[in-house]
Amino acid sequence: MSSAELSKTTKAPTGEPYRLAEGELRSKLSGSTILILIGVAVILRLGQEIFVPLALSLLLSFTLAPIVSFLRKRSVPKIAAVLLAVVSAFCAIAVFSIVVATQVTNLAENIPTYQRNLVDKVHSLAQAGAGNGVLDHLSRAVERVGAEIQTRAIESKSPTAQTPTTREPMPVEIVTRSDPIQTLGNLLLPLISPFATAGLVVVLVIFMLLEREDLRDRFIRLVGLGDLHRTTAALQDAGKRVGRYLLMQLVVNTLYAVPISMGLWALGIPNAILWGLLTLVLRFVPYIGAIIGMILPLFLALAIAPGWSLVVWVGALYLTTELISNNVLEPWLYGANTGLSPLAIIISAIFWSWLWGPLGLMLSTPLTVCLVVLGRHVPQFGVLDVLLGNEPVLEPHEKLYQRLLAGDPNEASDNAEEFLQEEYLVDYYDNVGLPALLLGETDRQRGVLSENQIILVASSSLSLVENLSDIAEEEEEEEEDETASDAGLETGSELELRDGQGRSLLCIGGRGGLDDAAAAMLSQVLEVQGATSTTSSYSDHAARGSLAFPIDGVDTAIVVYLNGNSKSRARQIVRRLKRLKPDLRVGLLMPTANGLDYAPIDPSEIDADFIETSIAQAARSGLVMSTPVSLKTVVRKIARRGLPSGRPSAASN
Repeated sequence: MSSAELSKTTKAPTGEPYRLAEGELRSKLSGSTILILIGVAVILRLGQEIFVPLALSLLLSFTLAPIVSFLRKRSVPKIAAVLLAVVSAFCAIAVFSIVVATQVTNLAENIPTYQRNLVDKVHSLAQAGAGNGVLDHLSRAVERVGAEIQTRAIESKSPTAQTPTTREPMPVEIVTRSDPIQTLGNLLLPLISPFATAGLVVVLVIFMLLEREDLRDRFIRLVGLGDLHRTTAALQDAGKRVGRYLLMQLVVNTLYAVPISMGLWALGIPNAILWGLLTLVLRFVPYIGAIIGMILPLFLALAIAPGWSLVVWVGALYLTTELISNNVLEPWLYGANTGLSPLAIIISAIFWSWLWGPLGLMLSTPLTVCLVVLGRHVPQFGVLDVLLGNEPVLEPHEKLYQRLLAGDPNEASDNAEEFLQEEYLVDYYDNVGLPALLLGETDRQRGVLSENQIILVASSSLSLVENLSDIAEEEEEEEEDETASDAGLETGSELELRDGQGRSLLCIGGRGGLDDAAAAMLSQVLEVQGATSTTSSYSDHAARGSLAFPIDGVDTAIVVYLNGNSKSRARQIVRRLKRLKPDLRVGLLMPTANGLDYAPIDPSEIDADFIETSIAQAARSGLVMSTPVSLKTVVRKIARRGLPSGRPSAASN
């Protein structure tokens, strides 16, 4: 991270009114967005008969659009390509429906033959429970409750028992004669609605595919004419995500259903094709679809076999196939391309099933993907992407700062270890640790952090550095095992850290606990390079003065200031150190030095050997062998009291 970027991150509180206005604007936008979403949900609920066919048509058009594009690239005319794709898709759906209906009819005819096995298994369970008394106690409790209810009912009727009994009226049943036309109407009317919906969906899909470019242009004109690149990106993202998800989910479900059907057929389960097809469809329902598809074959295995082995084999077949699908097929074919978090998938399934019933449950994931794409590309609906998306909503340094504020260095250490699996420790401190401390310094300057919170952040940061000491030791051992041709560690900032063997450095916190934490990070990086490094906290040298600096044997001292307005303080401490030890190299680590919001600092003005803005740069400059900058003598323009101006003193003779 450059110094300009860091300075933008750590702006002084001069723009506070602007931040407040921006926060108020965001709150208003969030409130209006929530009201809009509630209104849309109500409209979707009330207009279910209209919006369900539209949603089905839209998703099918997303699915068939790649097929139409593929045919168009092969010089197939547009109308022919659309008709071929739509006819093929709906023929496949029709064949699927016919096969399922045939299998269901066959299953219904064979159900009475399975009743005996079910009765026998129920009796065996009852006998097994009778041995330990569990089922026996339950049945007796139910009997007692029933007897109590019957006794109370008799007692409530006892006052009227002495009244003379009256003859109960004979029930009369009215039988109406219906003509054949009315009977035919009663049979056909329930079928008209689904067939009409299916026909409407077919027509809508055809016209959506034929007029796809025109619909796209109209949508852009309606919502995004002033921001064409964003609207175009949203349309492309939505089409890619939804279309790929539906196609890949269909492929995954097919590869899941084929071995299930073959395995059930090999085990002797009746209507194996039916269970495979139902599994294919039910897996479109997130999480619970696969469980529902497994329960029915398990129940049938329980009914057709006298023992329990068939049930175990069927369960093992489903579990094995599920593990292979989840761990091999899904990551290979589409992985997490939907962009939804697991919790969002569950919540969306509940919402859409409440809104549109079973059909909404099946369409919940692709519909929610559309909402996430909308929130990702339209700022007014950004809350949807935050709530439903799977992208991190906090940057790594923001997440670290939040954990430090909460006083939880352990979770911060876990996150750091994940980062360090692919990066070096110096990269973590420069890209995550130091920016997190700068956020704390910014809040301190704004006055939003109490003294206790500052102490908590500083102590948590020191605990984080201590927790990462094992990783630092591992990196140090790797450095020692490198060949002599490798000068050091190449970092993400393209700097090469020198070998620190034989070097001794002192890292000093400039003006607070947060500076002490940054100094500890720098000290650990120096130790990784093989140098001997110690730290001195701000509280020590603020209370004890120069006596707090352990500079014996130290060749370089680095003072850390997170506050860019520390030029005068830095000058004083640099001069103090050089007076104590003239041959000492003294440098500064100031991430916001020469930033946009701070006055420029020239190292020669404060007698510093170097001023760096990152830990990697400070470590590199601190390990350089060079002659220290001499302390400039301050020329006094007034004469000593008691001596005339221009007259030499006795000491000068």
